[in-house]
Amino acid sequence: MKTILKILLTAVAVVILAKVLPGVSVAGYVAAIIVAIVIALLRLIVKPILVILTLPVTIITLGLFLLVINALIILMADAFLEGFSVAGFWWALLFSLLLSFLQSILHSLVGSEE
Repeated sequence: MKTILKILLTAVAVVILAKVLPGVSVAGYVAAIIVAIVIALLRLIVKPILVILTLPVTIITLGLFLLVINALIILMADAFLEGFSVAGFWWALLFSLLLSFLQSILHSLVGSEE
């Protein structure tokens, strides 16, 4: 139940950011839910592989290269999905930063039930 709520909150954040950012668009609410699921799967499967492969660069940049990895994951979601588009790398970087910020706000509003 907690995972479904997190996916739905991420979908809400995707819709909000698609309305605010001119370089990002999403086709509708169902597409936003699919985007949230795909981003979660890419973060679960692809991100650890990319972090391990780029570990020297990440260490040299003191972790700032992880922002680039997050932007690449957003661009991968754009490539995989039909109803979601990002205009370029810089929009993906801004989208990933704002998405993480909105997710933390929304998840803190809901709170944990432990």
